[in-house]
Amino acid sequence: MALAAPLTAAALALSACGGSSDDPQGQAPPAEQGSWDINEVDPAALTDGGELKWPVDQLPDNWNMNHVNGALVDGKHILDAIMPKLHLADKAGKIQVNGDYLESATLTSQDPQVVTYKLNPLAKWNDGTPFSWTDFDAQAKALNGSNTEFSVASTTGYEDIEKVEQGASAQEVKVTFKQKFSEWTSLFTPLYPASLNSTPAEFNTGWQSAPKVTAGAFKVETIDQTAKLVTLVRDDAWWGAKPKLEKITFRVVERAALADSLASGAIDFYTIGSSVDLFQRAKAITGATVRQAPGKQYNQLTFNGAPTSILADRALRVAVSKALDPMVFAKGILGPISTDPEPLGNHFFLTGTSNYQDNSAPVKADKEAARADLDKLGWRLEGEFRKKDGKQLDIRLLGGAGNPITEQISKLTQAQLKEVGVNVVIDLVPGATFFKEYVMPGNFDMVGLAWQQDPWPISSSREVYFLDPDAKKQNFGAIGSEEINAKLLAANAEFDDAKRVALIQEADKLIWAEGHQLPLYLVPGTRAVRSTLANFGSFGVADPDYTKIGFTG
Repeated sequence: MALAAPLTAAALALSACGGSSDDPQGQAPPAEQGSWDINEVDPAALTDGGELKWPVDQLPDNWNMNHVNGALVDGKHILDAIMPKLHLADKAGKIQVNGDYLESATLTSQDPQVVTYKLNPLAKWNDGTPFSWTDFDAQAKALNGSNTEFSVASTTGYEDIEKVEQGASAQEVKVTFKQKFSEWTSLFTPLYPASLNSTPAEFNTGWQSAPKVTAGAFKVETIDQTAKLVTLVRDDAWWGAKPKLEKITFRVVERAALADSLASGAIDFYTIGSSVDLFQRAKAITGATVRQAPGKQYNQLTFNGAPTSILADRALRVAVSKALDPMVFAKGILGPISTDPEPLGNHFFLTGTSNYQDNSAPVKADKEAARADLDKLGWRLEGEFRKKDGKQLDIRLLGGAGNPITEQISKLTQAQLKEVGVNVVIDLVPGATFFKEYVMPGNFDMVGLAWQQDPWPISSSREVYFLDPDAKKQNFGAIGSEEINAKLLAANAEFDDAKRVALIQEADKLIWAEGHQLPLYLVPGTRAVRSTLANFGSFGVADPDYTKIGFTG
């Protein structure tokens, strides 16, 4: 999920939903999966040059997206313009080979599984080094989990690789698997040069302050940590279609300042998310429009099952989940943005997609059931809140300061749990330290996050739900079971689509019963965008093409 790791799972700051300015009532019309709203224009008709001013919540903590501190969506937006993505999702969410980097990628054998990549002979790193099989070999070895000194965000897929070999030339790569991995198209995206993956030290800290070598349509010109600004410019070493934009600048902008920044010209778009205020203000900005398509991100509450957390007890996590009604969050936060929101009842497949089914029965919202469960667990109401063995049932809810949606979610959580006698202590911490000092180390009882789902359901999510006592990775709450692990591994190895989906659904049911996390609502991918900006906006499930983004005038 970008909440990300090969955006397998990339953790994001909480964000939310949006609507369309074409609706006179200010309500978002229904949108179908497979749609997008990007002001699609033939790049030949666009102005050559120009600067896209892109707001972000934070700059990357590490430019190695495969590092546990690098798997953040803001970093992904920047890296997608400068690093190789071997496969891309199209408008319908189907995976396509990226011809800028590959001539082909073929499953040449199923038993044993062998994948053969033929590299585009023009593809090279911007230091002049051609792409080769050694880049694949180094990345596979760094991410396969065999050397725990590599602090990886995910080993999914890479741990199943037996060996990487040169084919007919250095630009032909033969990857042989020891265990079958059905979602192999998720691997080696982004691809990094062999130098990054050469040693644990280089992997962990070598790219912490800046990327050293890139291979995209753009390259890094400046990184200014004081001004919180990253500037990308066209890379003359790029062999593909020339980008229409001359420059992209990524600047940290506080959520509260987004609308004013768009109105003043300081930025060219912002993500509306769940903010009714940003939605309403977008409609009043001269020269801006609201572009809407289904999103691939959802807001959720992650529970901490570590022994140090009060929620280490699975039964208590489930009882707390029953006291929280996702519809209260959706309606209370989205307001006029969405008149008929649906709760999200699946951790792998989003509402509206073909494989979606609601598996959330184990934690169905029911306050009376929650009260009964808490009583049974020995947490008895004494005055306003519950106590057990003299200890009050206090749950520390972590959130990012300065994010209005986080604050709304926190207050709605606090109010709902108070109804059943649970005291929620809200702890809002600075965004700059939110992930690194709190989420990653597990310094919370509950935390509000958003996950972004990619087209590969297992690759996007496995590390979030797989329990490995030796490496937490993106399972920040350290919750899971051997049974869940087995289902996920079986789905990993299943090439039959129907059987793989069935295994994923079985795993999902177990995850709900474990009280792992509570999805609150799906976040439509709505953005307020400068009207003259073309081939950009709400991409739905598609990957953007940075070379086609530009201005009509």
